[in-house]
Amino acid sequence: MTRFIFSFFGAIFSVLTLGAMMIALTIGAVFWMYGRDLPSHESLAQYTPPTISRIYSTEGHVIDEFAQERRLFTPANEIPDLVKHAFISAEDKSFYTHAGYDPRAIVSAAIDTARGNTRGASTITQQVMKNFLLSGDRKAERKIKEIILASRVETALSKEKILELYLNEIFLGQNAYGVTAAAQVYFNKTLSELAPHEAAMLASMPKAPSSFHPVRRKERLLQRRDFVLEEMLENGYLDQATYEHEVAQPLKSVQNGDYAPYSEALPPRDYFTDEIRRQLSSDFGEDQFFSGGYAVRATLDPEMQVEAAKSLRIALEQFDRGLGRWNGSGKTIPAEALTSEEAWREALANTRIARDIDLERPWLPAVVLEVRDQELVVGIEGVEQGDPRGNSIPRADTSWFSGNLFDNFKPGDVIHVREMVEDGNGAFIRWTLRQVPKVQGGFMAMDVNTGRVIAMQGGFSYQHSVFNRATQALRQPGSSFKPFVYASALDSGYTPATIVVDAPIEIDTPQGVWRPQNASKQYYGPTPLRTGIERSRNLMTIRLAQEVGMDTVARYAEKFGVYDNMGRVLANALGSDETTLFKMVAAYAMFANGGERVEPTLVDRVQDRYGNTIYSHDAAEGNKRVCVNCDDPSIQPGRSPRIVNDRERVMDPVTAYQLTSMMRGVVERGTAAGTVNLPVPTAGKTGTTNDAKDVWFVGFTSNIVAGCYIGYDTPRPMGNAASGGGMCGPVFDRFMRKAVTKYGGGEFVVPPGCQFINIDRFSGARLSDGASGDNVVSECFREGEEPIFGIQFDGGFAVSGSFDLIRPDGESGAREVTTSTGKKAVVGPKAGFGTLSSGGLY
Repeated sequence: MTRFIFSFFGAIFSVLTLGAMMIALTIGAVFWMYGRDLPSHESLAQYTPPTISRIYSTEGHVIDEFAQERRLFTPANEIPDLVKHAFISAEDKSFYTHAGYDPRAIVSAAIDTARGNTRGASTITQQVMKNFLLSGDRKAERKIKEIILASRVETALSKEKILELYLNEIFLGQNAYGVTAAAQVYFNKTLSELAPHEAAMLASMPKAPSSFHPVRRKERLLQRRDFVLEEMLENGYLDQATYEHEVAQPLKSVQNGDYAPYSEALPPRDYFTDEIRRQLSSDFGEDQFFSGGYAVRATLDPEMQVEAAKSLRIALEQFDRGLGRWNGSGKTIPAEALTSEEAWREALANTRIARDIDLERPWLPAVVLEVRDQELVVGIEGVEQGDPRGNSIPRADTSWFSGNLFDNFKPGDVIHVREMVEDGNGAFIRWTLRQVPKVQGGFMAMDVNTGRVIAMQGGFSYQHSVFNRATQALRQPGSSFKPFVYASALDSGYTPATIVVDAPIEIDTPQGVWRPQNASKQYYGPTPLRTGIERSRNLMTIRLAQEVGMDTVARYAEKFGVYDNMGRVLANALGSDETTLFKMVAAYAMFANGGERVEPTLVDRVQDRYGNTIYSHDAAEGNKRVCVNCDDPSIQPGRSPRIVNDRERVMDPVTAYQLTSMMRGVVERGTAAGTVNLPVPTAGKTGTTNDAKDVWFVGFTSNIVAGCYIGYDTPRPMGNAASGGGMCGPVFDRFMRKAVTKYGGGEFVVPPGCQFINIDRFSGARLSDGASGDNVVSECFREGEEPIFGIQFDGGFAVSGSFDLIRPDGESGAREVTTSTGKKAVVGPKAGFGTLSSGGLY
């Protein structure tokens, strides 16, 4: 009997042993089979999750963010223990002790599944494998691979590194990836500011973010949060008193209106930061910029950016209202949405219309609810119907455009309105209609020495049109290009007193005879270069370009970066080739700084996610500024380090000063004299193309250069009254008044090698050292080169017949001048071919 019992139990033992061996072999075979071609877990050690790239102002404030996934990477050692403990309690309480997977949890989940209660048993390590290396399906095959990889990665990475990957990668709803972004999205807080109940709420999300919405599924989320707090208590991460306090806290969130959203602290996206996005996406690649976690220090001056937008908008709106046409927004709300306040407010909120315009007062979207004979009844976004300011616009407010209210409006029209207030006390007067102008333009300002762009406005409203007219619009610069013609001449031996004939020209072209004219339709005879640029004489410029040679002019334009490959035709001397405002402003900066190359930049520095500087403007090729003694600890207090420029010289400094002095004349008595009047020395040049399709002004002080252009996006005439001086001059003047207050300005530096001689700005004749009067200009000539007076150039074009000589100040008739010998002579009123060709006038 005993022998039988032993044999029986021996047989059972053998069967069990063999069964165990078979199971072990089967499991081993399965794991060997599925573990052969798995992705490498070693790549996780170098993994860098896609994170937000942020743009900072010069003061260090975040002004914009760009990302494919809203994620802010935080290293494990910077994630508070509270947050780690909350997620471990919610997802994997044995995280610090298991080897990548939890056998007990797997068995327990299997039993529950057999009972019809499916639940997961994945550890945090397994979830990392699923998120990074495997698919998200629920097949047993994926689970086996997940366990294999989890066990492998536990031997390769520390628990803290695995937790870092998990807490930065996990999706937590509301387009928030990772705990740092989620804390910002749900609470507008940093991780270190989170209370235990807030950390527990975030730890509730990985299970199913859409099922735990803080508003729609508030009760379910509250239950889950309290469960996580209880787990934290049981695991020893919270004491009893803290647990009781935290579990009693209400569920608060940004989504529920308990906290202001983080986005409210950011200014609306504008042309400046979007241009940074375009440029850095080009430099680093769009995917890398949107996912690289860059910290970008912009050159933007927020105060001056506001001033740039305001200055340009004033000019565009003034021109638009002067046309006397109501264009509206082109947006409408369906009639059925006007039946209730709730309906039209929802429809208005969903209407894409500019909400970033602040001109005198913020412009608010509104919808026309009713059109009456003498008023419009409107619903205004953000303004209650019972507001004491009312909700109507009187007929009197629409007197600037033609037609009655019924001709121009219908219920459902979406419009802009703003408050009209008294100048003195700001008391409300009425709501007033506004419209985004059809005419557009661009404005840009930068430091002449460093190239740092301090302001850029690419149109009336970024939200209305993201097309950046400062950098993307190719336009004809018109007469604002003329300084490059004059620069090439001055470097070729001409002087500001050189005489060029201002007389009619006829040029045979394949398209027919070209007869260019001055804007005034008048001719001024032999005239010094200075007066030619001050009064923007087209015919003088063409003759001068012909004398110097269009090859030389084009090389200058290309050297200054105005064009990459300029056409060698004479019409381009008048700015008929197309370029951008960005390039023009940068080129003028080289006049202002004495002829040194300066590369414009919107970015001072770019750092990667680890804080390493990967771009610095000062160290960029062609724009180097070297700090000689920045590391010297012996620099005395109050003394700054020595900065040395290592930049290419693109123009002789004497030429740069001569040209700057001539362009001061444009501002002081030329085509910009009536609109630009700053308290510091200012130089610049107006530009108006044929039929006034584009109008320009680019100018500078000793510190800041700025430029403006205005025109329709599809070029068409703006009317006879449109001009660069009249439209863009005031934009420049308004902006620069604030810029001068902030950045200062002084006399332009006179370079070595200048000798000053008085000349008559009308005749170019040499005057005595003591000469004075409105016609006297102290002109810079190169030392060692005795200027020759009395020679004139006609570009090789024929000059025949007689015509009225008009003085550059607008007068005609005879006048007395002082010649270089000191004698008096009378010139005018008529000049003939013989007089002009012989130089007998001067």
